[in-house]
Amino acid sequence: MKLQRTTLILMLVALGLGGFVYFYEIQGGKQREEQQANKQKLFQFAVDDIQKLTITKPDSKILLERNRQDNPRWLLKSPINEPANNASVSYLTDLLTTATKEKLNLDPQTSPPLSEYGLDSPTATIEIELKNQNRHQIILGKPSFNNTQIYAQTDNKPEVFLLSQDFFNAVNRQLDEWKQAPEPFPSPTFSPPSPSPTN
Repeated sequence: MKLQRTTLILMLVALGLGGFVYFYEIQGGKQREEQQANKQKLFQFAVDDIQKLTITKPDSKILLERNRQDNPRWLLKSPINEPANNASVSYLTDLLTTATKEKLNLDPQTSPPLSEYGLDSPTATIEIELKNQNRHQIILGKPSFNNTQIYAQTDNKPEVFLLSQDFFNAVNRQLDEWKQAPEPFPSPTFSPPSPSPTN
C-alpha cells in the first residue's frame, strides 16, 4: 500500500515536471522566438562608415562631420565650427551600429495615427550620411508607456518600432556637451627661492 502511494506521488511529480517543460520550453520557446524575430538590427553599417550626422530637434540643429585627421575624430560644423566632443559622438554612433529595433505588429488597416506615437511632431530626427554617400534617417517619437523605449521610424518607411530610450539620451544634449571640453590649465609649479649667497 505504501509502495503504491509513493509510486503515485512520483507519477504526479513527473507529470508536473513534464507539463512545466512543455509550457516553458516548447510554448515559451515559441514566444521567445517570436520576440527575437521581432527584434532586428537597426542598421547594417559600421561606425567607421559614418561620415556626417545631423540631429534636428524642435529648438535646435546640430551638424557633426568626421574629421580628416584623427584628433579629434569629429568636428562640430553647425551651429558653430569647432572640434566636437568625441565621447558624446561615439555614444551616438555606437548606438546606431549596435542597437536593435523591436517591431510592433500593427495592422495597417486599423493602426492608430502617427500622432499616437509622437511621430507626427518628432522629439528628434537623426540623419546619417555614410562615406559611400548613402543616407539613413531615424525619427524619434514619444516614450513607450513604461518609459524604457521610444517609438521610432527609419528611412521614411511606414513601419513603427521601439528603440532603446538611450537614443533620446544620446541626442538630448546641450550645445556645450557636443563641443570638445577645454584642456585643463596646467597648475602653476612652485619653486622655492634659491638661497642667497653667503659672504
